[in-house]
Amino acid sequence: METAKEDIDDSLYSRQRYVLGDAAMKKMAHSSVFLSGLGGLGSEIAKNVILAGIRSITLHDDKTAMLEDLSSNFFLKEDDISMGKNRAEACKSGLAELNPYVTVKISTLKLDKQTDLTFLLDFKCVVITESSLSLQQKIDDFCRSQQPPIQFIMADVYGVHSYVFCDFGDEFTIIDPDGFDPISFPIESITKSNESQVTALDRHVHGFKDGDHITFKGVKGMNALNGTTRQVKVDSPTVLNIGDLSGDEYQPYISGGSVTEVKMPKSVNFHSLSAELKTPSVVKIDYKKDPHQNHLAMCALLKFVEVNGHLPIVRSEEDATKLIAIAQKLNGELSNPIKHVSAEFITSLAYTARGSFVPLTSAMGGIVGQEVLKALTGKFKPILQWWFLDASEVSQSDLPETPFKSKGDRYDSLRICLGNKLVQKLADLQLFMPGCGAIGCEMLKNYALLGVASGKGKITVTDDDLIEKSNLNRQFLFRSNHIQQPKSTTAAESALENNKDLKVEALQKRVCSDTEKIHFNDAFFMKQDVVINALDGYEARRYVDGRCVKNSKPLFESGTEGIRGHVQVIIPGITETYSAHGSPKSTSIPFCTLKYFPSRIEHTIQWARDEFESLFCLKPIMLNNYWDSAGLPEQTLKSVTVMATPLDPHPKSMDNGLLPTNTSQVVKILKKRPATWKECVSSACLKFENDFNHKAKQLLHSYPEDARTDNGELFWKYPRRKPMPVAFDPDNEMHMMFIETAARLLAFVYNVDVTEDDVSRQNVNYLLKDIETPTFEPKNKVIVTDASVTKDEGMRLTKGSNANIAICKQEMRRLKEDGKLQKNLLHASPVTFEKDDDTNGHIDFITSASNLRATMYGIEIADRYTTKRITGNIIPAIATTTSAVAGLATLEMIRYVKGGAELTDYRNCFLSLGRCDITFLKPDPPVMTKLKHNVSFSVWDMWHVNGNSDFKMQDFIKFFKDQHKLAVTLVLHGTDTLYMSESIESIQPNVESIQNFSESVSERMVDLIEIDDGTDYVDLRVLYEREDPENSEDIEGPAIRYHF
Repeated sequence: METAKEDIDDSLYSRQRYVLGDAAMKKMAHSSVFLSGLGGLGSEIAKNVILAGIRSITLHDDKTAMLEDLSSNFFLKEDDISMGKNRAEACKSGLAELNPYVTVKISTLKLDKQTDLTFLLDFKCVVITESSLSLQQKIDDFCRSQQPPIQFIMADVYGVHSYVFCDFGDEFTIIDPDGFDPISFPIESITKSNESQVTALDRHVHGFKDGDHITFKGVKGMNALNGTTRQVKVDSPTVLNIGDLSGDEYQPYISGGSVTEVKMPKSVNFHSLSAELKTPSVVKIDYKKDPHQNHLAMCALLKFVEVNGHLPIVRSEEDATKLIAIAQKLNGELSNPIKHVSAEFITSLAYTARGSFVPLTSAMGGIVGQEVLKALTGKFKPILQWWFLDASEVSQSDLPETPFKSKGDRYDSLRICLGNKLVQKLADLQLFMPGCGAIGCEMLKNYALLGVASGKGKITVTDDDLIEKSNLNRQFLFRSNHIQQPKSTTAAESALENNKDLKVEALQKRVCSDTEKIHFNDAFFMKQDVVINALDGYEARRYVDGRCVKNSKPLFESGTEGIRGHVQVIIPGITETYSAHGSPKSTSIPFCTLKYFPSRIEHTIQWARDEFESLFCLKPIMLNNYWDSAGLPEQTLKSVTVMATPLDPHPKSMDNGLLPTNTSQVVKILKKRPATWKECVSSACLKFENDFNHKAKQLLHSYPEDARTDNGELFWKYPRRKPMPVAFDPDNEMHMMFIETAARLLAFVYNVDVTEDDVSRQNVNYLLKDIETPTFEPKNKVIVTDASVTKDEGMRLTKGSNANIAICKQEMRRLKEDGKLQKNLLHASPVTFEKDDDTNGHIDFITSASNLRATMYGIEIADRYTTKRITGNIIPAIATTTSAVAGLATLEMIRYVKGGAELTDYRNCFLSLGRCDITFLKPDPPVMTKLKHNVSFSVWDMWHVNGNSDFKMQDFIKFFKDQHKLAVTLVLHGTDTLYMSESIESIQPNVESIQNFSESVSERMVDLIEIDDGTDYVDLRVLYEREDPENSEDIEGPAIRYHF
């Protein structure tokens, strides 16, 4: 597909669009990339760049696929080796399948110092791997001599060492350095002087720095400021200095307005490769490592290859000595020599350089892939200019040569890095991975290449989700023909195609409390060696974390959000757990804000989403459930009920009974239910008038413009925005979008047949001419202004009491007389919200409804694209970040399998590829809780009590007295109280609900605890008296496992 289309396929790229933006996506769709070297790193870069959606990529390689390539290149097959295929040609079909919009070409020309490089003029970015230093220098010089320069990237993985170098020319423009949403805040005041100050409302910390640029909108009084851009100086965390506003054009500030960051293009200068060899610009990413050591070692290796014509021989002391000597010589030539050349570090590079280490090819494939996208688009800050990543800790330089020798299998390149013992440990690993989305696919790829579970081990992967088109942009094990197939089984099959020796069991179960007893019980977890979280969502992650803590299993947690990602290592007894820092902050919107006083577009979008759910899902479900339980209308009219409510807790019956629950609501639905297309349009029109015109008038009736609060302040003061009624305009596209989508959804829900002619704009306009809307009549309504009122409380306050039973019956009879209780009209077809189907009108309805409400409140509207992200809770995602995070998580897993037993053996990782920021930190230890002066425990601790059939509660209590000198005050099994000391019983307010626990001490444990047949143990919670007599609050100890 040679011609890049301007239109972006949102069904494929929707998650990535939220990372890069449309401008960058369109630049990519017009860009071509040259990539040389289809080894492990090259194939990873190609995969990520193709998934991102560039115009074309040319894969260059003049090497034949070898058996050792199978340990790092997922797109090679064993048949490619036996057939002696060129690596680029062998990879082409698998890579081309990843994205139908990208043209994949092949080049097998000999690329050396004599090659005419003018063919590179067809490319915007050139990526070189597995090449000599002299050729890299020649290509870099050629690329930077062009006008404009061709962006040059070189990168390689040598065993457990890797690097990337970028040169984007003397002047490269960055459009957006970080990709974050612009900073914004409401204004409290603006002074008028030659050093004017803008103060943030409510002393909000603005987050700006000197030199940033801002623009203004909505400012009253000083109107000339609106729409202008100003450079700021920070006077304080809440005050910005914006310079001279003393001129007559700036009237005194009255009220309102907001400040928004303006991201200005920034130019950066790159140096040539030749210059950077001696005066390197390096990025530090690991608190324990000096990147200048990496730079010196890598330059020495490239020089070694230039001199000797080959990489150092595996475990050759002679070659390692030569490499150290070259490094020492080069160090003396650096503009800023390092003080100590680490022979141990350079030896690690020499010993493993001929190997290939999957965690690094995966991680660097993501990092370098992102640099390619930066080169093409100017989006995000590029690497300036060297970046090094190594895993030298997993390779032991002090072991004999034998464990690293070739065995003539696909794992030889890995064996060079890790040794045969660790390779075999990986093959025998029992691994459980819940989740098989983007990270899960990358993990399975890594495990296939590493040979995880290719021996006695087994990988168990589970995911209850099905594949959708939007997944294909990142979840690279899936293809278009896999859509609507299970993720877990499909991913497992794809991994097995690469490595048939894997043992993979793919399940379609959710890991949760519902599956805990049958599928993922303690016995299941106890069989696992490691657990890999590939889940999204805090609660799912927290649940798996809890199961790992309970069963003392290591958990490797990772996640991504756009260009940001993290890896957390959770090791029993050594590190803190995932749940250690508690739940994320709630982002719920107060009821009064949603219903009456929105101030941001997020508020109107959530309101529109709730309206969608109510109109097209909840009410139709209520209608269906009503008739399913109440029977036919004739039966309902004979015996009817009204449900008790907080406002009417004792409804009185009439006429032989009470109205079935929800009768009054069902009557309202049936009265409004459209039966024809014209009635659907009419209902939509009435909805428009009520929500965007009458509700504004009602609010202004209840609180006029000059209304004041109880403390005398103006009622309509920020953050409250005074609403303005919206008058329907058939020539306004937003208004018509609401009418058309609402009418079409109503037609679907209430089974109204429509044709294309019916729904045409011309016909809808024709129908609208005959529709009359009622005039506004003010009502005495309760309006909630207290932000602390919950949604349930607000609904209770604003809803009236139960409808009069007689009126309900009368309305029901009238509906029957009007023919609206016919059997075919009693049921509806509820809609299930689906954000990724652009034909169903769901996002269009929410976008138009949200923007109409925003217009009513003077809030800046949002486009469909932004509305879809917010209402669908879409997490921005891109393949580059996923690849990097999966590689780094796999590295930490290997550290554990190797035998890491100290905090310093592991790294938590936090990365932002957009800002070239990867930080490795030592994990935190678990928090220790002190029970008494000599007894402390962490969340990982569990005390075991071995009982028998005659073991009584008093024996259980005595165990803690004898073993730990602790006085038990409370014993719980789940929510059941098994024992409570007299000291606690005496302070319980509801004495009637408390059994006499003093008697339970003499009961057998098997009688006190309800258990299923075959249960050998239960986990209990036990509280104890504190040592400090002045602190009467009891303290909970570690988990207790009681064995029957």
